[in-house]
Amino acid sequence: MFKTIKSDLPASIVVFFVALPLCLGIALASGAPLFSGLIAGIIGGIVVGGLSGSKIGVSGPAAGLAAIVLTAIGTLGGYQNFLVAVVLGGIIQLIFGFLKAGIIGYYFPSSVIKGMLTGIGIIIILKQIPHFFGYDADPEGDFAFAQIDGENTFSEIFKSVNFISLGSTIVGVLGLGILILWEKVLSKKAKIFQLIQGPLVAVAVGIIFYLITQGNESLGIKASHLVSVPVPDTLDSFLGQFKFPNFAAITNPEIWIVGFTIALVASLETLLCVEATDKLDPDKNVTPTNRELLAQGTGNIISGLIGGLPITQVIVRSSANIQSGGKSKMSAIIHGFLLLISVILIPGLLNKIPLSVLAAILLVVGFKLAKPALFKKMYQLGWKQFIPFVVTVVGIVFTDLLVGIGLGLAVGIVVILIKSYQNSHFLHIEDKSNGNHKIKMTFAEEVTFFNKGAILKELDRLPEGTYLELDVRKTRYLDNDIIEILEDFAFKAKEKNIDIKLYSERGVVENPDSFIEFFKLTPKAS
Repeated sequence: MFKTIKSDLPASIVVFFVALPLCLGIALASGAPLFSGLIAGIIGGIVVGGLSGSKIGVSGPAAGLAAIVLTAIGTLGGYQNFLVAVVLGGIIQLIFGFLKAGIIGYYFPSSVIKGMLTGIGIIIILKQIPHFFGYDADPEGDFAFAQIDGENTFSEIFKSVNFISLGSTIVGVLGLGILILWEKVLSKKAKIFQLIQGPLVAVAVGIIFYLITQGNESLGIKASHLVSVPVPDTLDSFLGQFKFPNFAAITNPEIWIVGFTIALVASLETLLCVEATDKLDPDKNVTPTNRELLAQGTGNIISGLIGGLPITQVIVRSSANIQSGGKSKMSAIIHGFLLLISVILIPGLLNKIPLSVLAAILLVVGFKLAKPALFKKMYQLGWKQFIPFVVTVVGIVFTDLLVGIGLGLAVGIVVILIKSYQNSHFLHIEDKSNGNHKIKMTFAEEVTFFNKGAILKELDRLPEGTYLELDVRKTRYLDNDIIEILEDFAFKAKEKNIDIKLYSERGVVENPDSFIEFFKLTPKAS
């Protein structure tokens, strides 16, 4: 891991600046103490990062769980009762890991995963536009279409036009300019510009601008437009920010329900993120998914025990890590330590960072995830790839992450069913000189109940006097539903004067008496 420290250290700084506002924003959106988001970010970096088998994945509090957390805190009777559910969720995730449930992540179509990455990229861009111009009514990390401030993604953008902060906008534009200049020009000029990342310089410029313009009515940036890390006065007040679970409430069945919900949603989000992160990884590493569930479960147990929010692997931080050149898990671990050290030693300095400059960093991350060229590429791959991709993107933008992925997956399944319907058999029709028809129907290797409609349709269309050659020599699996269709057709064939010639590995049979009995004696098609 230390062999790649030259790449991992600069990347960890970028991930730190991306994670900081998200940790605080997700806590605010969840109705939880602000410090709970930082605890989850620290545990996600240090503990989960250390235990995970992912080289470039980064974990922390997840926006997808914010609505669940917000509701649960109210229904369970307080935050400390909710922490019991977080601990239980972590234990259940450990059980998922031991049961090898991580394999679920491999069953999501590539088109849906690419749609997920693109959708998240678009959401990042849309959600950061108001922050870029200094309108911070909705907290960072609220990625759902219907926002907690009563607006939605698009109405928030339109509303922000009336609340533009000149100082924040200038800082945002300066930051974005620095990031583009750094990546496109300076990083190719000298190694120093590769070691010192553009986001660090952009943040430094943002702090300097804030300090210089303090008190200026037109250019000054208000405290509401800055990062807001809790600043304890003493060691006791710092330690007082840690909350502990009220295990006396463990007998409440609602806590167990919330715990299982957290485990299920967090595991699903993590597995989806793992799949997406591995696709983005330029080194094409493959993350062991069961180990990831064990790491996430351990992280959630520890986070819950000391007052933190639930943790998942998060695509925004992971993609920022990849884009910044992270090579090993050290970048995730270091980012966790940076969060820990900064909230202890320099919370006052962190609170001088304008949110607009962090929005500029996230805008770049979002654009790299949602490049327009990807839409063209997916379109060229054909409708079977393009439609699930677009549905996933639109679903994520207009609902939330899990609903969008669910819609894309549903469409993907429908596409599979359609293709299965179409590919159940092949027809070769040959006209004879006497006007009769000779038709050859060759079944595919696997024919299931999905293919019933297509096969019934073709059999019903056969005219009287047809000579049907039915070839199942390449068929490895023939569903009982299909055998019953053939059995029924054999009866109708006699009425329509249709002769059947069956080709199988057992030989050739003319007008078999019973397809059911025949295939019982044919192990290959049973």
